[in-house]
Amino acid sequence: MWPALACVSMVAALLIHLGWRRRHRQAMTQLAEAQRMRQVLEERHRGETEREKARRQTIFDSMLEGVAIVDVSLRIEMANLAFRRFMNVTSDLEGRTLASGVESLDIARFAKQLQSVGMVVGMEIVLGDPPVRILQANGSRLSGDQGYLVVLHDMTRLKEMERTRRDFVANVSHELRTPLALIKGFVETLLDGAMTDPANCARFLQTISKHTDRLIYLIEDLLTLSRLESGRIALNRQPFELRDLVQEVFDDLKSVTAERTVRLENGLDPALQVFADRGRLQQVISNLVENAIKYGRAGGAVSVGAKALPLGGVEVWVEDDGMGIPVESRTRVFERFYRVDRARSREAGGTGLGLSIVKHIVQAHGGEVWVNSELEKGSTFRFTLPADNDTQ
Repeated sequence: MWPALACVSMVAALLIHLGWRRRHRQAMTQLAEAQRMRQVLEERHRGETEREKARRQTIFDSMLEGVAIVDVSLRIEMANLAFRRFMNVTSDLEGRTLASGVESLDIARFAKQLQSVGMVVGMEIVLGDPPVRILQANGSRLSGDQGYLVVLHDMTRLKEMERTRRDFVANVSHELRTPLALIKGFVETLLDGAMTDPANCARFLQTISKHTDRLIYLIEDLLTLSRLESGRIALNRQPFELRDLVQEVFDDLKSVTAERTVRLENGLDPALQVFADRGRLQQVISNLVENAIKYGRAGGAVSVGAKALPLGGVEVWVEDDGMGIPVESRTRVFERFYRVDRARSREAGGTGLGLSIVKHIVQAHGGEVWVNSELEKGSTFRFTLPADNDTQ
């Protein structure tokens, strides 16, 4: 009986041992699976964290405002792409002080006020390194005195627009005041008794008429320029021969040509066609030819030429043999009211808007306009017009 009982006990013990080993293996397998799942989850979490971090950095760098976080000693901890661009720095700014590497008293003043007051609102900062930038700087202390948030807004374009507006108002006021003052002076002279002198009366009235015409031309040019700049002028494009249009311009300017004894040369191929608004293009060529007559050499020549471009479209030019344009003025001659020689321009009777109108009409057609010039030899104004299929 005992041997049988011992046998049963041994078998039971063996079964228990085998069951324990099986459960142990299962437990170890489950533990390994749990560890593997934990590693997978950790890697996934790390991946999601990295993706989220990259996403936040992309959003941070895509902001138009320059944003930086600095510590209490004004060392930069984080800065976005716009902030680095404003500071004209391509490398990392982290660890550098706010004013390091930037030669600007405004930045130093901003940093000092930020530390002493804890907040700066709307301070204007000018950075002189090319390109010159005008920034509006705002700063505030972070909660818990952990540092400061600095935000920079680029105000350069807005300031330039304000300056342009001020210059425009000043120029218009001056251009209107001069003929109005002359008209008023002659009217007062007539009222004071000059009307009894037929010779002087006629001369004064002619002068009044001349300056009244000048005011009308100025106002018409201002209205035209305003419509062109706002895009309110619809272009009626159609194909036509350019040579015929140039000849019409020459015929319209016969009196100006005779006064300056200038020879006009139409060197265009009769078969050359352009696709443009005929009336507006006539205004462009008329402005350029009239300028060439007035500012070219008396007794000289003004020629108009054109050629077809290899990739389609046409290049047109108006050439004179005048005094030429100084280098510093060549990029500005298309600005409103800009004059190379103010005294001569006013004597010639221009409004100062002709070339600006030329530029806007050409650009409305999708073309470009520029000037080549050499002092004492003359100037050539050139512009391009795209082909028919380029304007669709």
